[in-house]
Amino acid sequence: MSPAALPNGLNGVFRCTAERAATLQRAAEGRRFITASIDLPKHVRHATLFEGFASALRFPEWFGGNWDALADCLTDLSWLDEQGYLIILRGSHAAFAKDSEDWDTLTDILSDAASFWHEAGIPFCVLVEEGPNSLPELPAT
Repeated sequence: MSPAALPNGLNGVFRCTAERAATLQRAAEGRRFITASIDLPKHVRHATLFEGFASALRFPEWFGGNWDALADCLTDLSWLDEQGYLIILRGSHAAFAKDSEDWDTLTDILSDAASFWHEAGIPFCVLVEEGPNSLPELPAT
C-alpha cells in the first residue's frame, strides 16, 4: 500500500491482521502521521496500559494515569503536530476477556476520540491486531 492509498477519512477502532497493520503503519508514516504501537498487557493492569499509551503518544507530565485522563489526552494531543494518528494495539486483548468492562471502557474511549478527531477533519485510527470479532474489520482500501 502506498502512502497515497491511506484513506484520509479513516477514523475508528478496527480489527485487522498484523500484516495489514504493518502495511498501514508504513503508509501512515509516509503521510506524516503519528504512529504508535502499544502492547496490551498479558494481564490487565491499568498502570501498564496507561503507561503504554503515555509513552507511545508522549503524554504530558500532567497525565493522571486513569480512564478520564486517557480520554482527555486522546482528544487533545496538542503537543503533537501531525497530519493524523494511527494507533496499533498489539498483544493479548484476550486478557480483557475476564474483565470485559475494562475492554468496553477502552474501546469506548478510543471510539470517542476517533469521533472527536473525525469532526476536526483529522484521521484517528486504532487497529487492534487480531482483535475480537466484536470490532468491525478494517475496511478495504
